[in-house]
Parts: sequence; structure tokens; C-alpha cells
Amino acid sequence: MYGFNPTEEQKMLIDAVARYAKSDLRQAAHDAEEEKKLPGKLVAKGRELGVLQASTPEAYGGFGERSAVTGVLAAEELGWGDLSGALAVMTPGLFVLPVLLSGSEEQKTKLIPPVIEADWSAFSAALIEPSFDFDPNDLKTKATADGDGFLLNGKKTYVPYAAEAGSLVVYAALEGVTRGFVVSAGSAGLAVSERIKLMSLNALPMYEITLKDVRVPRAALLEGDFAPVLAAMRVTNAALAVGVARAALEYSRDYAKDRDAFGVKIAQKQAIAFMLAEMATEIEAIRLLTWQAAWKLDSGASDATQDAYLAATGAADMVMMVTDRAVQVLGGHGYIRDHPVEMWMRNGRGFATFTGLAIV
Repeated sequence: MYGFNPTEEQKMLIDAVARYAKSDLRQAAHDAEEEKKLPGKLVAKGRELGVLQASTPEAYGGFGERSAVTGVLAAEELGWGDLSGALAVMTPGLFVLPVLLSGSEEQKTKLIPPVIEADWSAFSAALIEPSFDFDPNDLKTKATADGDGFLLNGKKTYVPYAAEAGSLVVYAALEGVTRGFVVSAGSAGLAVSERIKLMSLNALPMYEITLKDVRVPRAALLEGDFAPVLAAMRVTNAALAVGVARAALEYSRDYAKDRDAFGVKIAQKQAIAFMLAEMATEIEAIRLLTWQAAWKLDSGASDATQDAYLAATGAADMVMMVTDRAVQVLGGHGYIRDHPVEMWMRNGRGFATFTGLAIV
């Protein structure tokens, strides 16, 4: 049997993350979204929490062992604070954790410590492709053998901090199988677009990249299986969605308790009360599924990847429903940018396409 009573170390880490989410991320979220820029100090402070370092063994510059359960607990709190800020803080993990999960010992020793031991810096990854039928296990970006290396060709989108990244993990199909390749910024044939504009995540700088005969050495290929990397991305996406949904529920619930209509608080109206109850039920269901998937990843269960997929797909539907209803609870005020529920609804709409933007 498994349980979800956090250890003392987990409690300390999650308490610190929750304080940062409340006092820093949430306070900066509105202005960052409007100004389309996250304060550098905000992201640097998030890095100092040590979430990534706590997932990295001492041998590679960290101070802990990777735990998907710990990661999803932290991701939920960060998502509750602000999704753009959360993804910015977590961006270096897009480089470090795939190397940790599927890299060789030599790659781990060479690539991870420079990221872990330095201040926050833009190391990122490129998985998502700009096609309606995008499938992480059937990529259009191709890798072909070329002498003692590989040539990469294709196009990627939603790449955080691509314009300033030192190195990227780029995912491509090698003989029909998704594999990760470490690509240095400035490589010949690698082109970064202007910053892309999206419905949400306006504070997070994201780009498209084009690869045209980008040559990488054989040592750039991450030797391990992509499946555990994808599963970790999916549980992270689910945890972030739970955090966003929880924020929307709490805000709309508190508004309903305070808002008068026809002489009573609207929270006493049956339609509103039932709506809030269903929102809370769906959040709890997906949270438990996410925790179970993370626990199975940690324990090496054979069906862990299946549970990770179910958590991610369930979370994408749940967060859209919850954030949409939060806007409904606020009525006309829900459509006003002074209230955060409209931003959370825009964020919620994107979770169906966000797998690959974070990993724990």
C-alpha cells in the first residue's frame, strides 16, 4: 500500500514553495501578464528554493534524489501562484532532468553540474511541434545518422527562453523512435524565431525554432528511453493544472461567499453551491490520480506511464471546466482583467498542448 503523508524534508520544501507562490508569484502575476515580462529577481528567487537541486543527486551537483511525488507537490504550489512564473522557474529542469533520466553516466557528469551549480540560466528543451496532429511518440522532426554524428531537421514551437538558451534538449525521431539530442545554441542550421504570441503565458518568453541540417556529434544523443521522460512531463503538466484549478476554485468560492444578490450571498444559491462542489470534486480526483501516477513512477510500476497519461488528459479537461466555471461564478466581473480568473481560464485552455513545457 502507498500513502501520501509527506516526509519532514518534503514538508519543509513544499512550505517554502507555497510561501514563494503566495508572496511572490501571485503578487507579480497580473503585472507580468500585462507587461509580458517576468521580473528577473522573481525567477532567481524561485531558483533559490532548490526544487531542481533537491531532485539532483550530490554526484551531479545537487543535494537530493529525484522524487516525482515531491516534484508534483512543488509543481502544484507553483501553478497555484502563477503558471508563467512557475514554468520560468522550472525551465532549467527541462534540460537537467531528461539528462538525469535518460543520459549516460558520462553525459550526467558533464552536462548537469554546470546548470545546477550556477545561478538560474536559460537551459531549455524543444519537444512540441506546430502541427494539429502532434504526437510526442511520432515526431515530424527527424534525426538521421551522418558519419560519426546526426543531422536534425524539423520545426519546434513553445520553446521557453530559446533566444537566450545556452543549450537545448531537442527531441527528434531516430529510426521512428523519439530520442533526445543535446544541441548547443548557435549551432549551424539552428534558427530561432521572433517571440511567439499566445492566448496565455504572455509573461513567459517562448519561441519557435527551425532545424535545418543541424549536425550534432554522437555524444549528443541521450542514450536512454524517452518513455520515462514523457511520463514525468505528463505528471508535471497534471500537477500544474491542479494548481491553476485550485487557485480558480478558491478565488471564486471566496467571491461567492462575499457577493450579495437579492439579499443573500450567492454562495447560498443552489446553482452556485453545486457548481463549486463539482469543481472541488474534480480537482481532488485529478490530484489523487496525479499523486498515484507520480508514486508509480518513483516505484517503477509497469503501468506508471499509463497513469501519467490518464492524469495529464484528465487534468486538461478538469482545469478547463474549473476555470471556466470560476469565470461564471464571478459573472460580469469574471470577464474583467482586474480579476485573475480570466487569466486562469486562458491558461486552462492551453493545458491540452502544454506537455513538454515542464518536468519534475
